[in-house]
Amino acid sequence: MSEPLAHGTARRWRRAALFAAALAAGALIGALAHGHVALGVAVVALAELAWLLLADHAPAPQPRHALMTQRSRRLGARLRDLRGIAGQWPDALVLLDHEQRIRWFNHAAETLLGLRHPVDRGAFLPDRLADTELAAWLARGAPEDDNDAAAPGQADSQLSLGLLPFGNRQFLLLARDISHINRLEQIRRDFVANVSHELRTPLTVIHGYLELLDPEDVPDLAPVLTEMRMQSRRMGQIVEDLLTLSRLETQHEVIDERVPMAVLLATVFKEAQALSQGRHQISMESTAALDLLGSPRDLHSALSNLVSNAVRYTPSGGSITIRWQRTSEGAVYSVTDTGFGIPATHLARLTERFYRVSSSRSRESGGTGLGLSIVKHVLNLHQAQLRIDSAPNVGSTFACHFGPARLLPMEPVSPP
Repeated sequence: MSEPLAHGTARRWRRAALFAAALAAGALIGALAHGHVALGVAVVALAELAWLLLADHAPAPQPRHALMTQRSRRLGARLRDLRGIAGQWPDALVLLDHEQRIRWFNHAAETLLGLRHPVDRGAFLPDRLADTELAAWLARGAPEDDNDAAAPGQADSQLSLGLLPFGNRQFLLLARDISHINRLEQIRRDFVANVSHELRTPLTVIHGYLELLDPEDVPDLAPVLTEMRMQSRRMGQIVEDLLTLSRLETQHEVIDERVPMAVLLATVFKEAQALSQGRHQISMESTAALDLLGSPRDLHSALSNLVSNAVRYTPSGGSITIRWQRTSEGAVYSVTDTGFGIPATHLARLTERFYRVSSSRSRESGGTGLGLSIVKHVLNLHQAQLRIDSAPNVGSTFACHFGPARLLPMEPVSPP
């Protein structure tokens, strides 16, 4: 090999190595921003680079360039290793160009997505997976991750899908098999539902006998009986909330009915006053002149939960405002209080089951820790969103945002 040619070869390999390092750094930065999905990006990025670099074998340099030869071999070996890792990655990885044509995919994509090597290389992915949930998701522009899509290549399996921009107008499709997670979640739901059903009867019996005992007949046991009655009622409420939550978790849609908001708001207002017993200043502002389309029972449960929480966590003398208002995006039902407030670090977890900002305060107020989880599931069934704004020692606003599809012109309420 002539010296200029050898130097040119060395420069090309050096540039390839620098490009690989830069690409790896960029992918790892993406991993920090996008979590586990971008980890697949890093692996596939280097794997694709390996395929490109190793497609053509560089001519062997002269002995005087032995050091460069060793470096090139090490780089090639590492790139082959990275490509091998991507090939054996347990999640399906598919590299797409700007037209959604397949550039590369790993072995898991063959199992989960039904792709075949090498015939599907260069194929248009939506056509290759026509009439599947994945193709429909891609046709919608993959607006957000899909956590429950049927696997095209594996019956009775569910996938979690993600699509990330990558490189020069390319995309990485990541599909993870979450069937085992869904099965475990179903087992948990069944267990909770079955235990709650079994507990309902004995708790009813215990509560019934406690009500028969008159503390005046046994003054020495009066404090004990009072505490037992309170805890019995609390356990009964937990069981009822667990049953409600189990039903909502297995429900995928609601039977739509007109929900007269004037009647529902009046009911919620009366419940708030009864729970407050005059300890708070409670007001109602209804300017939307709209009814809702959905489940009356579930919506009543969700909206009253927000009001009861406001009453429980607002000190005596505080104020609570219930609002039903139009917005540019639909309508909002909100409950604003001047209670203890919630630190920002807790806001993201408030709708988790049994999550409490303050366990002692929640138990003292009689809360079950399931109310906001019920609210979240009810709103999901009605394609609505719960937004929380709160600050310690200032108060909180819990707002339910309903889209136009759930709104109806309000019908006049007949006089009794």
